Amino acid sequence: MVFSRSRAGRAVLRRVAYPVVLLAVAGVGFGVIALDWDPAVVSPLFLVGVVGYFTVLERLIPHNPDWHPDPREWGWYGIYFVLTALGTGIAQMVVSLVVGWLSPARPGWPFWAEIPAALLLGSLGSYVVHRLGHTNAFLWRFHGVHHVPEKVNVGNNGVNHVLDIVLAQGVVQVSLALAGFSEPSVFLVGAFVTAQGYFTHANVEVRIGVLNHVLAGPEQHRLHHSTDLAEAGHYGSDLAIWDHLFRSYTWTPGRTPVSVGLVDPTSFPPTSSVVASLLHPLRPRRRSS
Repeated sequence: MVFSRSRAGRAVLRRVAYPVVLLAVAGVGFGVIALDWDPAVVSPLFLVGVVGYFTVLERLIPHNPDWHPDPREWGWYGIYFVLTALGTGIAQMVVSLVVGWLSPARPGWPFWAEIPAALLLGSLGSYVVHRLGHTNAFLWRFHGVHHVPEKVNVGNNGVNHVLDIVLAQGVVQVSLALAGFSEPSVFLVGAFVTAQGYFTHANVEVRIGVLNHVLAGPEQHRLHHSTDLAEAGHYGSDLAIWDHLFRSYTWTPGRTPVSVGLVDPTSFPPTSSVVASLLHPLRPRRRSS
């Protein structure tokens, strides 16, 4: 009976896990827009909440128990997380000034229409930068740091080169400002993208069914980390529609990667070598024999 109740509880968690995230995004958006909450305070609290939420779910409803980080990995992930947060925080100050300067105080169209438009444009910008990170040899030297781990979990979502994240966030947010979207819409889209980024990396057995064709999810993103490049598409980290449009959508129900990580693990320093990973883009390229 205890096992039955536990199994039923896990089934409920699998169904409600993602709706809870979407409600949280809507909640913080309402707080900032309608209740005048300070985004500078809300953003880090929301981030910590999202990371903590998925960390717990990974233990309760794991997709692959072998992908749980061990204590040493959590230590490395924490260092990358802090370095990325510090680097992007400095860059974000500049981006915020640009957004505040360029964004109109009163947008020229209704807010209900502005949100989906901002989401579509921001998602397209993110898709383009992410795809270039894989197809452009120079940008890959930064983005490839993220693909070194041979696991996909909420912890290693933060394993990134600082400049890779700065570029991605900067392009998206400045493009939204140049398009004339208001600061509240930029904040709300940012909150959604943050939540989606951690959701797609979460090592949780959560399936979103037909929504996989509209929204990015962990089922798709595990394929993105596949060592089989024929199935490693899915450059959208929030919406799946651009992958459909630009033919990088490979997921079908039940399809999972055999292994994840780099095709050539020796091409990047190990995740444990934090300094070497950050300096990797400056290393001379190996010549083909």
